[in-house]
Amino acid sequence: MRAHPDVELSFDELVAQALQELPPSIQAMLDNVAVTVEERPAPWLLREMGVPPGHTLFGLYQGVPRTARTLNYNLVPPDRITIFRAPIEAVSRSPEEVREMVKRVVVHELAHHFGIDDDRLRELGAY
Repeated sequence: MRAHPDVELSFDELVAQALQELPPSIQAMLDNVAVTVEERPAPWLLREMGVPPGHTLFGLYQGVPRTARTLNYNLVPPDRITIFRAPIEAVSRSPEEVREMVKRVVVHELAHHFGIDDDRLRELGAY
């Protein structure tokens, strides 16, 4: 993926850096999850998720949260966290804002991997 103007790291590298900067205790708990970068969410996905026109997604978690996994959780495909480049760059006014937004979105989607829903994130003041 290309870098935002004036960003020394590519967008993919910013996502990788955000993951590397997580505390080791959190990194150790990332189990069966893949983090990918895509240009933008597909229109059908936005419709399926009920995202109102004019709004978009910065990231998406798809999978079975760790809190919902049972002893029968085996031989399943990895959870998937997708970070969407174009929407993040569109709302960022500077390279530093791109970097901070990437970190925020990565942490937000990882929260879903750990079973924290949007309502709880609001309660915690995450957004």
